[in-house]
Amino acid sequence: MDPVRNPYAPGAGQRPPELAGRDRELQQFEIVLERVARGRPERSMVVTGLRGVGKTVLLNTFKSMAMQRLWGTGKIEARPEQSIRRPVAAALHMAIRELAPRHRAPERIEEFLGVLKAFAMRDPSAAKGTSHWSPAIDVPAGRGRADSGDLEIDLTELFVDAAAVATDLGVGIALFIDEMQDVQAPDVSALCAACHELSQSGGPLIVVGAGLPHLPSVLSASKSYSERLFRYARIDRLDREAADLALIAPAESEGVEFTQEALDALYEAADGYPYFVQAYGKVAWDLALRSPITADDIRVSAPEAEEELAVGFFGSRYERATPAERDYMHAMASIGDEPVATSEVADGLGRKPSSLSPARDSLIKKGLIYSAERGLIAFTVPHFGKFLRSQPV
Repeated sequence: MDPVRNPYAPGAGQRPPELAGRDRELQQFEIVLERVARGRPERSMVVTGLRGVGKTVLLNTFKSMAMQRLWGTGKIEARPEQSIRRPVAAALHMAIRELAPRHRAPERIEEFLGVLKAFAMRDPSAAKGTSHWSPAIDVPAGRGRADSGDLEIDLTELFVDAAAVATDLGVGIALFIDEMQDVQAPDVSALCAACHELSQSGGPLIVVGAGLPHLPSVLSASKSYSERLFRYARIDRLDREAADLALIAPAESEGVEFTQEALDALYEAADGYPYFVQAYGKVAWDLALRSPITADDIRVSAPEAEEELAVGFFGSRYERATPAERDYMHAMASIGDEPVATSEVADGLGRKPSSLSPARDSLIKKGLIYSAERGLIAFTVPHFGKFLRSQPV
């Protein structure tokens, strides 16, 4: 089979040729866009799920949908230990630049950019008296708006002013935040407060976040009303029909087919996880001699796909862990693939739970495990326990 024509795309955040099994989420976001456009009150949106289920792909698709409606859009990727002040400022600058050419009052745009610049320059992490980022349009920083130094106050004022610019054009602004669980706790609180103000005033600005399964609890710990502030969408593995469609549709466009037995073998190997579907599909295509792709082709190609996953998907994460953290993960894996109790992990290692807290907290910070609920932990990566059980302790 010609590898140049291979349609499958197992990449981080890379959109697959067929976005199967996400119709419900796309319809939900379409409703959000339509309600905001009509001036109806609507909640911001949060997408959660394990690594490799397509959260970033969905976020990027949402962004494209907003852009098709001529909205202003900006996107950031949250990082631990980094304030969101400047990334948000840069994202909103991008959104306003998309709207500026259609605005009939240039002075309104310049006024907002002045507020935006003042907001960005209040970054406490910047050296005193300096600014490492400012809008490309050369305008002086405004005074008395979004420049108090209190992120909750400043972010609320900035969002309100940005929404006012969008209102002038009869459109909205969407701010997309990937890896949202990594936003610092004080910044999460400020973000929730700003979204709360917008939900009350009806301003056409929404925040769309994506993160690991424990993101709702992160938001809830910040503001009690966050449960009512966001529309939550949990995405998981694809069902059989959607997983088959993700393989069949791209192949048909290239005149290639799969036998039913091949599809059975691929579903068993990939377990419905979108990233794995693409990974196994890509290797199967490359190694198959001709159409249709058969179960024998899957048996031959599966070991190579598993080796690539072991190095690129699992191994790269495993290498980030310290020896103590690896011991902790191996203990988790030995118990099973479902969320496990921290006390069981401690028992398995012959240690007191309190002595393992540093390793557990570090693994959570590195995004390798998450707290499924109080006292329980789980891997953020599907099939990670299976991978660990194949590694030497």
